[in-house]
Amino acid sequence: MTQNERQSGERTGLSWTWSRIARRIRVPLGFAFAALYLWRARPTWVSLVVGAAVAALGLGIRAIASGHVDKNEELAMTGPYAYVRNPLYLGSIVVAIGFAAAARDVVIALLIVVMFVLIYVPTIRSEEQYLETRFGDYTKYARTVPRLIPHTLRFGGMTRDFSRELYLKHREYNALFGAAAVLAALVVKMLWFRG
Repeated sequence: MTQNERQSGERTGLSWTWSRIARRIRVPLGFAFAALYLWRARPTWVSLVVGAAVAALGLGIRAIASGHVDKNEELAMTGPYAYVRNPLYLGSIVVAIGFAAAARDVVIALLIVVMFVLIYVPTIRSEEQYLETRFGDYTKYARTVPRLIPHTLRFGGMTRDFSRELYLKHREYNALFGAAAVLAALVVKMLWFRG
């Protein structure tokens, strides 16, 4: 069994389940979606500012989460993991909402929802299966901590135990650079086509 199969919770090396396919295509599909996004987006200065603010919140969630998780080594239960089991995906959802707001396009918004349902829901479930087999405490943790929507909005002590080294190890700064590049492309599109 390969490491990818173990990480995705696959039980056999021969089965091509949708969750396995979803994990493999999510990054290339993301690049294709970015091209479509930039083509269809019709931002205004207001939508761009609102969308960037929402996306920044999502990037912040992702950054904090990445500094609390040591993937495949121990079960993360501190920081944002004390509130939701999948804060990295929650952060990605918030980023996507921000970019949907910036784009001002219903088709983009609908495609984001479809991609989440078809790609990220199976990926999340597959990763949870893996975590259940890897870490004995995961079942108890999953019973008390919600998957994506926190029970409370009081996030005191979120940065306690944050590791800058883990943040850098996971190269989470790439999400920030990617978001900045998309926002810059939207600004260029606005200026080029409206100026």
